[in-house]
Parts: sequence; C-alpha cells; structure tokens
Amino acid sequence: MIDVGIIGGAGYTAGELIRILLNHKEVTIKYVYSTSNAGNKVSAVHQDLVGDTELIFSSKINSNIDVLFLCLGHGNSKDFLVKTAIPSTTKVIDLSTDFRLKNDAIFQEREFVYGLPELHKEKIRNANNIANPGCFATALQLGVLPLASNHLIHDDIHISAVTGATGAGTSLSKTSHFTWRDNNFSYYKPFKHQHLKEVHQSVKQCQEEFSYDINFIPTRGNFSRGIFATMYTQYFGSLEDVISVYNEFYKDAALTFVAHQELHLKQVVNTSKCLIHITKHKNKLLITSCIDNLLKGASGQAVQNMNLMFGFDESEGLKLKGTYF
Repeated sequence: MIDVGIIGGAGYTAGELIRILLNHKEVTIKYVYSTSNAGNKVSAVHQDLVGDTELIFSSKINSNIDVLFLCLGHGNSKDFLVKTAIPSTTKVIDLSTDFRLKNDAIFQEREFVYGLPELHKEKIRNANNIANPGCFATALQLGVLPLASNHLIHDDIHISAVTGATGAGTSLSKTSHFTWRDNNFSYYKPFKHQHLKEVHQSVKQCQEEFSYDINFIPTRGNFSRGIFATMYTQYFGSLEDVISVYNEFYKDAALTFVAHQELHLKQVVNTSKCLIHITKHKNKLLITSCIDNLLKGASGQAVQNMNLMFGFDESEGLKLKGTYF
C-alpha cells in the first residue's frame, strides 16, 4: 500500500482523482488539502461521495507520504513547490501545465517526465516526478503520434476538437454559465491553444524532421464532459497499411484502443479509455480520437502514471464501465 496526498481538492479533476483512489486497492488517501474548504467534509463538495468516505478537507500538509498529486490552477504548482518543503523521496504528479514543456521540466532539483504512457512508459516507470499531459493534448497526440513515429506526416495537420464544459474548470466565466452554454456552440483560441505546444513537442520527438503546421480549432460543446477530435492530413498509402501502423503502435497500450467502427462520445465518457478510428477519403487520412477530458485527459491518466511509477498493474482502478445510456 502507498500513502497519497492531494493538493487542491475541490475542483473537477481532484473529485475524479478521489473517486478513483478510494477504490484503488493499493492506495490510502492520507489527506486532501484545500484552503477554501478546510474542515468541511470532502463529500460536501464532491456530493456523489456521500457514504463512500468520511474524509475531511485538511488545512495542513503532511510530507510523510509516497506520492503527492497537485490539482492546482495553471501556474500555481511552481509557486506551491517553492513555498512548501516536499521531501525528494515523495513522488510528485502535477496536473497543471507548469512542467510539461522541456524548458520547464527541471525545477528545484526535480526533473519532471512528460506523462503520456503510450509514448514514455519506461521513463514513467523510473520517474520521481510526472507532468501530466493536458486533455486536448492527450487526445490529439494519441491521434497523430503513430504517424509521426513512423515518419509518415508529410503535410499540414488540420484538427477540430470539441470539449465539454468541465474542461473550463469550476470557476465561473461568461462562457461556462448554463444559460450561455446550453443550445450553443463556439470556437475559442483558434490556432493558438496552449496544448499545441505539447503536441508539437511530442511530434518533433517522434519525427524530428517535422516542419508542418498543426492547425487546431478547439470548440465548446453544450455537454458536461468528453473530447471528440477529428484530424486529417494528406496520406498516399493504403488504409490497410496505416491501420496496421496504429495497431502496432498501440499493441501494448493498456487504455488506448483502435476501433473498427466510427466513434461517438458516449463510448468513452466516464472511462479512462482513448478510442481511435482511422478512415481515408481519396488522399486524405481522417483520424478520430475520443477521450473523457477529466479521466484519460486528467485524473485517470495521472493514476495510470502512478500505477507505472509504483509497479502496479497499469490499469488498476481505471477499468470503469462508463454510462452508455
């Protein structure tokens, strides 16, 4: 058994993390730290946990743990590690953007490994600190990395991806209110979403000569959770050959699967799976990638990384059935 601490326990990703870890046979949650909810029951905030836990949000940080999850807002993890003495023997899994890029990967004598298991499984197994990928970044990379790893990208990549309202977090903004989001659809941050930097970094790692544009249009959907991404690029090989490339790339993946049928979002919502589908129209290859933004796109992937780091079964605690209907 390992002891776990969670920092920033009131948000969506922390709620999912707590749900997973409460049912993880190798884990004891020692504390959930929240400055805004200290002294309150965890189930008072994450209300579906009534009857599942008597945990109380803590105002104190106990450094005598095996792994610490940082579920803080972007930019706040660095500040937390500067102000808080965390022993080097405590592994850290950060769910923010703070350590995902190479220039940020070494911080205060901690070296963060980019935690995409399908790309860095062996590095993750030997890591002490993990930078958990972004939700869009996860869906997009899992869609294109098999091509990049086989040096098969020879043109620009065009991407449209829609995410649910939970992707914006719990803090309210004009575009997250129900009255704005319901029966509505919009794009945001076209061509310049922050997760593109992660995607470029991994594609260049796999295909060093890659010099094309990745044209990404993120959109907001009027649903709560999930990411549905469609990507296309020029490809002159056969569909059979490229499907073989994807099957080979994901043959040892615990939670990413190549599907034969066209995809829809209900197949992945409330699961930690990524589903990939490939088809071809003339010389255009179309890749569809679907994930739950809070699970495979955040907390589920964080636990997948933890499992690898501690030698547990990679999918321990993550074989969720979802809610198809």
